[in-house]
Amino acid sequence: MKKINNKIKRRLRNRKKLRSVNENRLRISISKSLNNLSAQIIDDKQKKTLVSVSSIEKEVKSKKVKKMEKSTLVGEILAKRAKEKNINQVYFDRGEYKYHGRVKTFAETLRKNGLKF
Repeated sequence: MKKINNKIKRRLRNRKKLRSVNENRLRISISKSLNNLSAQIIDDKQKKTLVSVSSIEKEVKSKKVKKMEKSTLVGEILAKRAKEKNINQVYFDRGEYKYHGRVKTFAETLRKNGLKF
């Protein structure tokens, strides 16, 4: 129970810091489970999701790859969809997850494919 509360506190603390710094940008929110990773680009002013991607989608699930490669694929797809909607400037909300492993690979893939944060 205490671990869950610590995760919620960490998520809220990170989001509060990020919102105060990045007021005019869109937010990339990430969520991961044991096997899957999903991310979405959110406009907080309109409270709408503009672009989303998940490793459960057919184009990712059809390829039998490991979890680290899944995060790379998801990052490439999200960057491509963001470019189609003319989204360049975002900020990365890692939520309660540490910037390590799959989250770090996902963020680096986004940077490589042209998103700035």
